Amino acid sequence: MKKGKWSLQFTIMILVCGVVALSLFITDILISQTVADTIEKSQTEKAVNVARMAAQTPLVIEALSGSENNQEVQQFTNRIKKSTDVEFVVLIDNNGIRKTHPDPSKIGKKFVGGDEKDVLRGREHISISKGTLGRSLRSFTPVFNSEDNQIGAVVVGISLQKVNDAVLKSRFNIYVGTVFGILTGIAGAILLARYIKKILFGLEPFAIAKVLKERNAILQSVREGIIAVDQSSTITLVNKAALKIFKKAGINENPTGKKVTSYMPDSNLDRILETGKVELDKEQDLKDSVLLVNRVPVFVKDEIVGAVATFRDKTEIHLLAEQLSGVRLYAESLRAQSHEFMNKLHVILGMVNMNYYDQLAAYISDLVDHRENEIGFITKAVKDPVLAGFLIGKLSYAREAGAKLALSSDFQLPEPENASITHELITIIGNLIDNAIEAVEKRPVKRIELKFDYADDILTIEVHDTGQGISDANLNQILLKGFTTKGEDRGIGLYLVKASLDKLGGDLDISSKEGQETTFVVYIPYKARMMKDD
Repeated sequence: MKKGKWSLQFTIMILVCGVVALSLFITDILISQTVADTIEKSQTEKAVNVARMAAQTPLVIEALSGSENNQEVQQFTNRIKKSTDVEFVVLIDNNGIRKTHPDPSKIGKKFVGGDEKDVLRGREHISISKGTLGRSLRSFTPVFNSEDNQIGAVVVGISLQKVNDAVLKSRFNIYVGTVFGILTGIAGAILLARYIKKILFGLEPFAIAKVLKERNAILQSVREGIIAVDQSSTITLVNKAALKIFKKAGINENPTGKKVTSYMPDSNLDRILETGKVELDKEQDLKDSVLLVNRVPVFVKDEIVGAVATFRDKTEIHLLAEQLSGVRLYAESLRAQSHEFMNKLHVILGMVNMNYYDQLAAYISDLVDHRENEIGFITKAVKDPVLAGFLIGKLSYAREAGAKLALSSDFQLPEPENASITHELITIIGNLIDNAIEAVEKRPVKRIELKFDYADDILTIEVHDTGQGISDANLNQILLKGFTTKGEDRGIGLYLVKASLDKLGGDLDISSKEGQETTFVVYIPYKARMMKDD
């Protein structure tokens, strides 16, 4: 998977800072316009108030009425300008001639701007125009004498540059707030990114995606069914193998998002969430299927956050065990034959070294005759080559163990119609013979008899040994899984015999005399393979 260009910390920092910057930028636009409007309005009100105040002043009325106190009124308007921090306070008469001005050289000259006409008609108004002092916001207020006749007007101007400076000053404060917000956002983003990475075990997003894909691939590739639940017993994950098992059991609906207690009432995962204890190799019924289940809790920081169950169809496990048992029996037979052959080679080598050639010839002749008779009998009585080879190996294995294995058959056993039955026969015969060899191990007479009988599509197999027998108390339990009188990790052989018989639809009779002998008789439905005419 391609590594991401940016780390999680950098990505979060860019995102947070971008959001903060965008928000502050939009705020700046909206607030700046509002601030500009507010400042302009406040300056306008200020100019209007100053103009109205001046228009009501007796000194101003006298000056515009023709009084010659121009110097005094000039000083008065300069004081108002200074105290109210306006750009200018100008008095004009009804002809638009200035009576006062911040620049004395402008007094007596025509008012500049062209926006004074309305006030000379008695109307108060506001305008923005350019005069001798530059572009300004002007408030025009008419002045009336005591007879209510207009005698002139007061013009108060505020420089637009001051208005713009006030707006820029407020904007500067917004910019400072924006920078502070971005710095705070960066610090918050770094802390947030570190916290998230700590929760995610220090993994970057691309690494998390890689782990997730690997986990999904692993979950879907295993043959065991896997089902996971969260703290509330809701199913969060089910792999393909589990869905296949559910479908086989007749459950076709998708379990994800459902409560495990309603989907699988006997799952016991809710109990795992409560106790936090592991349960291994437990059997669970799922409609017509029996599952072998392992259940484990999921901990995060010593807190149970869920549970996982893995399971397989118990029938498949039995089949696998039987197959492994069959392979083991094959291997033991081959090893026994190899060991027996090596022993005979050692005897032959010793007789050659001692020049006992006559005795060697007789020994080899006896071996060949015995081997030919033994092999000839088996190949004649048993037509299935796999089963015949297996029996020959068992003869060698019994001799190696010091026991005498005698085979007999009154009828020829044909090849089976279904080749898979051979494997089950090997499991049944192999385990019965192995048990018989162990039974006679410490007996003075170590004899085992294996007898075949075939008639009416029924194969009868009898295994008789001169062992110590089975007590009545144990006779009803020897077919149970794990039951044994031979120590730990035993008790599987006869259980597999019973499983194979159940699979084939066969029966088993056991008779035993404690301290003398035991006989196992197996009855199996067995259809012969039809041979084509030459």
